[in-house]
Amino acid sequence: MRFLYNLFFLIGFVLAAPFYLMKMVRRGNWRAGFGERFGNYDHRLKQALTNRHVIWLHAVSVGEVNICTQLIRVLEPRVPNYKIVVSTTTSTGMAELERLLPAHISKIYYPIDRRKHVKRAMGVIHPEAVVLVEAEIWPNFLWALQRRRVPHFLVNARLSERSFRGYRRFGFLFRDLFFHFDGVGAQTESDAARLRGIGFRPEAVHVVGSLKFDAAKLDEWRLLDVPALLRQLGMPEGALVLLGGSTHSGEEAILAEIFARLRLRFPKLFLIVAPRHHERGREAGEALASKGVKFAYRTEITPQTQKRPGEVDCLLVNTTGELRFFYGAADVVFVGKSLTAEGGQNPIEPAALGKAVVFGPNMQNFPQVVPQFVARGGAVQVQDAAELERVLGELLADPARRLQLGRMGQEVVRDNLGSLEKTVEMIVKHLPPC
Repeated sequence: MRFLYNLFFLIGFVLAAPFYLMKMVRRGNWRAGFGERFGNYDHRLKQALTNRHVIWLHAVSVGEVNICTQLIRVLEPRVPNYKIVVSTTTSTGMAELERLLPAHISKIYYPIDRRKHVKRAMGVIHPEAVVLVEAEIWPNFLWALQRRRVPHFLVNARLSERSFRGYRRFGFLFRDLFFHFDGVGAQTESDAARLRGIGFRPEAVHVVGSLKFDAAKLDEWRLLDVPALLRQLGMPEGALVLLGGSTHSGEEAILAEIFARLRLRFPKLFLIVAPRHHERGREAGEALASKGVKFAYRTEITPQTQKRPGEVDCLLVNTTGELRFFYGAADVVFVGKSLTAEGGQNPIEPAALGKAVVFGPNMQNFPQVVPQFVARGGAVQVQDAAELERVLGELLADPARRLQLGRMGQEVVRDNLGSLEKTVEMIVKHLPPC
């Protein structure tokens, strides 16, 4: 079985490598830490880990990194004698780790799941515990942990019905891997039942809720003076701000069309668009320009930038990790990947700020979260672009309704807090003494 997995992985890796390399190049800064993906670490990391007890946390990309950084802030005071190492897979995830975490926490790239690369990484890091954020399952990595008898945990775990069927189908490969997890923090009871059904030990699975509610912490989110930046763009005093957050292909054009029509009713309306992937900035800009929207790229704004009123209608945020700052300036937020693509992006962050939140029909990534917001009047779900335009117009015209939506959204967030503490407790009780 392991021979077959490694054979198929090698074939898949060779075939997929050019595609992933191109993707890394588009995202930028791909050379930095490239060798770490093969388990090659520099002397600074080796020196930092010498004679240290290590906890290794892994967060795939930006979304998981935000959860991971909040988890570390709660975990670190509980384990003062441990050195924390955090890995990620993407360059955008690494940029967020560097921005959000202090220098004494080591940041590395996760090794490719080939035995020799994993073995090399384990030989340098020597983890005494490993925490995986969300469903990041790589067999060679987990087999290595089992051989070394390293406690390992899966946190903020969610399992859709489709993924459940897939793991059941390949149970011969995954069941033994899942059985050896020491702790699993499931988001809901239904997630827990599915996790137990694919091989996780019942006593290891704990329902703790979604860490994304606790990760929507806002006390450090004032690092960018967004109002001053918008004034540089000539946005008039008292303007209403419509924000499209984490948009996907096709959604920028829809927002641009809606924006153009809504400006006939709201002449001071200003648009902010933040594509989910910053490398889509040019594509998003072309979509806005094709609809006649006058925009400025976030990366083009310097301290000397000063636009005249009316010169710019829209800010296109083509950076990583700044969306949360712009939520604070919005009157209405549209959550992307919910209209033209499936899955949906995170509605919790703008809701935690008390913003009026709207999303489309495709919010499959948040099957327990979305019903709470909708049922309690903390967000509005629309079915298509026409309904989106109608709802946005109604909200922009009704400050009281926007305020009510924001208050109810914040209540939903507050009622779901506490998952971080439960997750940390689950991890700490399994750690070897040091």
